[in-house]
Amino acid sequence: MSFTRRAPTDRQLPRGHLLVLNRSFRRTLDAENKSPRTIEAYTDAVRLLATYCQAHGHPVLASELEREHVQAFIADQLARWKPATAHNRYRGLHAFFKWAVAEGDLKASPMDGMKPPQLPEQPVEVVRPEHLARLLRTCEGRDFASRRDTAIILLLVDTGMRRAECAGMTLDDVDLDQRIVWVLGKGRRPRALPIGRKTAQALDRYLRAREGHRLAHLPQLWVGRNGPMTPSGVYQVVHDRARAAGLPAMHPHQLRHAFATSWLAEGGNENELMLVAGWKSRTMIDCYTKATAVERARASHARLSPADRL
Repeated sequence: MSFTRRAPTDRQLPRGHLLVLNRSFRRTLDAENKSPRTIEAYTDAVRLLATYCQAHGHPVLASELEREHVQAFIADQLARWKPATAHNRYRGLHAFFKWAVAEGDLKASPMDGMKPPQLPEQPVEVVRPEHLARLLRTCEGRDFASRRDTAIILLLVDTGMRRAECAGMTLDDVDLDQRIVWVLGKGRRPRALPIGRKTAQALDRYLRAREGHRLAHLPQLWVGRNGPMTPSGVYQVVHDRARAAGLPAMHPHQLRHAFATSWLAEGGNENELMLVAGWKSRTMIDCYTKATAVERARASHARLSPADRL
């Protein structure tokens, strides 16, 4: 076996340059078993900061950066992108400078004292039950795609799993007798998710149809025409079925919203929802609690209306 030596990149850059440190930062994130998506997001933030600093005559050595330089970059991101994107870039840079301090490359982070960009409260889009029913009616057939898509949609609605978690499932992650499925969540943390009878039945039907598929030998749970399904494939299933049902554009994360909203509306335990959804903080719980507040207040008022009791 022969190996071709790759030409070294950025060899001319001095030690302490943002891009040089970024390579080591990436290796650390990889060693910490961070998800590929997190690694790309964090290191991309550092790369964009370096590009911005170079274009505006700011220092590109981490040790020479001041808070005002990072603030100017974040302000530029807010002017160009949505607040959520600027917020994610802020988080990536905060993690980078914290790492550089811990590694001894910096004495202090230039972001000390900075506050993240404020995120405007966005109303949570909730898919109503009648829309879910219409979505499922588009895959009532007995062909392979119908069996598969029914199982995918019910699984997303019934567990609130993320589309990447759904796409990453294997055959060994399904226990129909116990009605439990396993997923690998953010930070590569596995968690068990209970499923209902209808979802278990849909999975059983799909698995039986899958046995006759030409890709039945693959370990991945979901297979398509050309191989294992990707997160984009899961997205496409929901998007295409919604279009076939004559519904507005729909994506898998809205089914996660539907799950969380239904759980809280029915009085489900908030701590248990955090475990099932794979959230480490209460931020998302508070978001969904606000989203369901009006519906819950309406239901309570129907029982407690003072005027109705006169």
